[in-house]
Amino acid sequence: MRGVDWARLGLLSLLWGGSFFFVEIALTGLPPLVVVWLRVMIGAGGLALCLGLTGAGFPKGRAVWLALAGMGVLNNAVPFTLFALAQGQISGALAAILNATTPLFTLVAMHLFTTDERITAPRALGLCAGVAGVAVMMWGRDWDGVVWAKIACLAAAASYGVAGVWSRRFKALGIAPMQVAFGQCASAAVLLAPVMAVVLAQGGVAVPAGQVWLAMAGLGLFSTVLAYVLFFSILASGGAVRLSLVTFLIPVSATALGVAFLGQVPEVRHLAGFGLIALGLVAVGRKAPVRAASSGNSR
Repeated sequence: MRGVDWARLGLLSLLWGGSFFFVEIALTGLPPLVVVWLRVMIGAGGLALCLGLTGAGFPKGRAVWLALAGMGVLNNAVPFTLFALAQGQISGALAAILNATTPLFTLVAMHLFTTDERITAPRALGLCAGVAGVAVMMWGRDWDGVVWAKIACLAAAASYGVAGVWSRRFKALGIAPMQVAFGQCASAAVLLAPVMAVVLAQGGVAVPAGQVWLAMAGLGLFSTVLAYVLFFSILASGGAVRLSLVTFLIPVSATALGVAFLGQVPEVRHLAGFGLIALGLVAVGRKAPVRAASSGNSR
């Protein structure tokens, strides 16, 4: 792979790994659900601008928007909310490591709901290695009040996995990837609006500090809008196999940001668990990438 391809892949991992960093800062001044809603709102606005500038046009049709609504739930509203809630209890670095199980959940979803991606013997061994990695990270003194946060991260990764299967319908519908990215963010924003109304009705939200707004800008503009644009650029030039490498790099970026700016130091068992997950990902993806590249999964 060329140097420029590695550079773009590294930048994408920094943008998606940075989402865990931005969320951690945003949570110091905003409730989790507000963080999620603002992220998809900013993302939808930025992606709408991209569609307008490129002349790609906006999604149209009831069937299309129903499919986009499903994608918004599976790929944005549910996982974003679960990760934001979890990061109130665990570090962004650990959340990012658990997020790396997404391809494993994608394989399971593909096996259950499609006929062209099956769990072979090597892939089964990969799944076992991934499960062992998760067990290593969850075992020990953390079987206490924060275990639910780790389970929430795994549930978010599972939601991303199902979203990979759901995204397959957009090719048949003739929807361009950037239109899907916009549609799912816009749908998630609309679906979460009633929740925001309840939050505001119960006492509102205090005006946060400037660093919180900067974190939200980074989360919406960089980790969502720019990440989508870069994602599809790499997909077009480098292909899905190369793009799948970002799964290994996101935890590295998230951990580096946490260490550099938040003083977080990952535990040895967390790194060991990620090593087992990485081995599982290698085994699972040996013959074909298990993530549906057209889905534009984000973090």
